[in-house]
Amino acid sequence: MRKICSLIIIAALITMSIPAMAQNNKRLIIATATTGGTYYPVGVGIGTLISLKLAKKDGITATAINSAGSGENIEMLNNKEAHFAILQSLFGLQASRGKGFYKGKPVDSFRSVTMLWPNVEHFALMNKYVKTGTVADLSGLSERFSIGKRGSGTEGSGRALLDVLGIDPNSLKLEFLGYTPSTQAMLDNRIAGANIPAGVPAAAITQLFAMSHGKATVLDFSDEQLAQIQKEFPIWYRYLIPANTYPGQEKEIRTIAQPNFLAVRADLPDEVVYKVTKTIYENLNFLGTIHSATKNMSVQNALNGLPVALHPGAAKYYREVGIEIPERLIAK
Repeated sequence: MRKICSLIIIAALITMSIPAMAQNNKRLIIATATTGGTYYPVGVGIGTLISLKLAKKDGITATAINSAGSGENIEMLNNKEAHFAILQSLFGLQASRGKGFYKGKPVDSFRSVTMLWPNVEHFALMNKYVKTGTVADLSGLSERFSIGKRGSGTEGSGRALLDVLGIDPNSLKLEFLGYTPSTQAMLDNRIAGANIPAGVPAAAITQLFAMSHGKATVLDFSDEQLAQIQKEFPIWYRYLIPANTYPGQEKEIRTIAQPNFLAVRADLPDEVVYKVTKTIYENLNFLGTIHSATKNMSVQNALNGLPVALHPGAAKYYREVGIEIPERLIAK
């Protein structure tokens, strides 16, 4: 914790020179989110790593700055106010395709670098409402269901998933609660279930399983449901939660996940992006000491769920280490 605080203080002092840095392709800016979440400390860790490893030899430094999150970060990349940014994959996909908040106004000014950590879908339901054990059990549910806070990424991803599976979210009696209030409402029998996408183990799900004494379930996604989702949203992929991850969880949970990912301006020189990508993957242990979220990272999983094509500089590194790049991620 002391190390994280020190890095954040250093980053805050450096932000005084941000306007000049935005015009220099070797003095890099990484847009993150609010300082209280995961995006900011991870961005600080990546920026510190880049500066430590590349400043002396290559003259490349990086500084993380806080922001309002994915939406503002896309604007900053597009306006050349940042070089890199951490984004939610669904946001990146909708921006690149001109859908959702970007309907009719696609953004083509950014590319992918790497998956960072997964947002794992936890559609939780009290057992008395479980029929098939998959998300199909939400169809026709007559009890209240929490979709996430209004306007949140949780609500957005939950609605997107239900819509593509033919379950109209507005047909449900929706509540708009945060994670812990959602699980408490389930325990109090005020709602039947909740949408809780998070890293594993999710604290709210741990609480739910521990306090419900076997009366709650996290619903599976069948292979057919995943295939249906991937036709519309290729960012989601199979994610297995091992048995005993949560209290009393005797069976593996077959769910899905989408990544948060590192994006970069499309016009950044290939060699700079190559060196940044190489530095990240040759120093994962360092990042793991900054924030536990990055412990999910590996070069084998780097391309999982990326919403837009790779920057050629990143692609060069992956080819060097033997990673096969799917056609959809090759920049045209």
